[in-house]
Amino acid sequence: MSSTISPQPIKFGTFLGVFTPSVLTILGVMMYLRFGWVLGNLGLPLTLLTVILASSITFITGLSASAISTNMKVGIGGEYYMISRSLGIQLGGAIGIPLFLCRTFSLTLYAFGLAESIAPFWPMEWGVPPVQLLAALIIVFATAVAGKSANLSLKMQIPIMIAVGLSVIALFVGVLSGGFHTPEMVPHYDRSAPEGFWFVFAVFFPAVTGFSAGIGMSGDLKDSKKSIPKGTILAIVTGTLIYILILIALSITSKVDGATMAKIDTSALPIWSKIAFLGMVLVYPGLWGAILSSAFGSILGGPRVLQALSLDKIAPKILGRTSKTGQPTIATWVTGAIALLAVALGDLNAVGRWVTVFFLTLYIAINLAAVIEKLVGDLSYRPTIKVHWLISLLGCIGAGVVMFLINPIACVIAISVEIALYWYLKRKALKSSWGDVRAGLWSSLARIALIKLKEKHYTARNWRPNILLFSSNPSRLMKLTRIANWFNQNKGIVTVCRTLVGDIGKMDVDTQDIQREMEKEFAAKKITAFPEAYIVPNFEEGIIGIIQANGLAGMQSNTVMFGWTNGIDRIQRLTRIVRIVSKMKQNSILVHVPETEMSSSHNRIDVWWRGMQKNGDMMLLLAHLLSLNTEWRHAKLRIRTIVSSQDEQQPMNEKLESLITESRISASCDVILKKVDENVTNIMHNSSKDADIVFLGLALPERNNEEVFAEDLDRLVVGFKSTILVRNAESTQGELIE
Repeated sequence: MSSTISPQPIKFGTFLGVFTPSVLTILGVMMYLRFGWVLGNLGLPLTLLTVILASSITFITGLSASAISTNMKVGIGGEYYMISRSLGIQLGGAIGIPLFLCRTFSLTLYAFGLAESIAPFWPMEWGVPPVQLLAALIIVFATAVAGKSANLSLKMQIPIMIAVGLSVIALFVGVLSGGFHTPEMVPHYDRSAPEGFWFVFAVFFPAVTGFSAGIGMSGDLKDSKKSIPKGTILAIVTGTLIYILILIALSITSKVDGATMAKIDTSALPIWSKIAFLGMVLVYPGLWGAILSSAFGSILGGPRVLQALSLDKIAPKILGRTSKTGQPTIATWVTGAIALLAVALGDLNAVGRWVTVFFLTLYIAINLAAVIEKLVGDLSYRPTIKVHWLISLLGCIGAGVVMFLINPIACVIAISVEIALYWYLKRKALKSSWGDVRAGLWSSLARIALIKLKEKHYTARNWRPNILLFSSNPSRLMKLTRIANWFNQNKGIVTVCRTLVGDIGKMDVDTQDIQREMEKEFAAKKITAFPEAYIVPNFEEGIIGIIQANGLAGMQSNTVMFGWTNGIDRIQRLTRIVRIVSKMKQNSILVHVPETEMSSSHNRIDVWWRGMQKNGDMMLLLAHLLSLNTEWRHAKLRIRTIVSSQDEQQPMNEKLESLITESRISASCDVILKKVDENVTNIMHNSSKDADIVFLGLALPERNNEEVFAEDLDRLVVGFKSTILVRNAESTQGELIE
């Protein structure tokens, strides 16, 4: 019986998958057909300002997109995928629809550009070149080809890039071989841009939006985390430098003057053909190739946004259907139809302004996503490219200001439409959850916040330590609380419980006074924690009761922390509590620190990795959180493990190196080969004797073997300076550092 193996889809790397489509879209229609027009109306200084301003916005947006992309594997939908997975499905949908329109209108833009470049060859006896009709036919052609083959434009990228490069070189050779004149330094809006600077800027801006072409093909990349940031930033920088050189060259050549460049005549050859070496012979292959590449990029990217929206149940299900070759065929034809309707907008300049407005709303969202991700500070947000949130905020504000200056009415309409889409999708998704809320504003917000926390399904991505710390020893309380705060990193909740054993009816103790004293101590030490005090008749039963009752709505503790205790009986008591806490699906941390004050200078953190109890991910995450604190910022994190044979050493080292790479946590690894006569405990003590703190996984003792287990544990712990024993019992076992 024979079977057919489906061919694996083609995946692309950084150069072909991101850089080439991005840089070809940047060096496209606007560069060939509108740079002279921009320069002729603005003069050189304002033209360079336009390039720098527009490129700065896209560069910052590229940085924000790169930061987000390095924290996730970007799937189908490019920017929509990143935004929806960062800010939620509702906001992602509100941005995804304008993103789809960006791609669609870009197809119309490039079709107009190609039509204008063909117009000079239109026979005069046939009358005025029908630019709109030609643009419509180009859209139909591109849509038909894209519906059958997604690889066509990608396969043609290398020869197209060569053609573009030759045309740029031909321009420079033409400029250098002719005469020169002083660049125009003042604008001349009366030539063909009476609307002024921001009108010209709006027409120019699509020239720098091509950097997102590679992001749009995110689902077809081998490694999106690596390819998107490298290819995107390199394309933006390359495009900006080439733009500046071309504009300077156009401004100094004497072959054409500013007035000639400012004219828009669809029946005439492009300005470049009058300047470049060999004229149109080298210019037109680059022009047509770049425009076709950009058009195919748009007709491939737009449908994939629709496909992603369909897969997330925002768009109709039918738009997610794919052909035998894996193409979203129906979404492709819908995209082509809308692009065809956009031809009615009139011409290249009109479409260019609409594309600008839509792209700027997208840039606002991308930068906003990066800002919120950074400020919210989910522990899972560990991008390998670090962008300060103020930089992303600057890009967000810059895009918004530019959009307003270009067209205030369009700016308000675009933002209003996205807000309306957001609320529509939010109501649709949470329709059964919205009651008739008629309380006052603040009480309503507080109530909604608690309800949302209660209803929220937490995953490993948004896990954060909500620590419930127990201590009956006031002298050690502040030390343990400080450690809990180190782990917490101001992301979760630390609740500190003083427990007193006795009869609450007979004890002359006011727990409220104890809590107030604890609050004063925390304030004096600048520690953020919530104090509680309890009187319990029995230590073990009292602790378990407090753990079960702790928390409100969605703010229950998920991690219980204890200080170490002296005496085998007391250690057994702790392990019995840990066993019960594990059954309650909560984590446990046992902390052994010296009686003396810990040093303020910390150089090393050791994590002993065994991987048998699935405690390793939580140990590594807590060690990472510890290293983020000021007191520990110079400490080196090292993952250690022991193997019994040389055959295990190299594979284990590779496994740990892979773990470090995947977790995006700065650490080194050390795989120790155990000799036959060596004791494991002695190896650990000797290896970590200089470590400031050691993380160990905590197993549960076998029943009827608690005493031996407690003795072994005590012997192990006291051999280190400070020890953190960790037991991960949540449903997120093994997932916290993915």
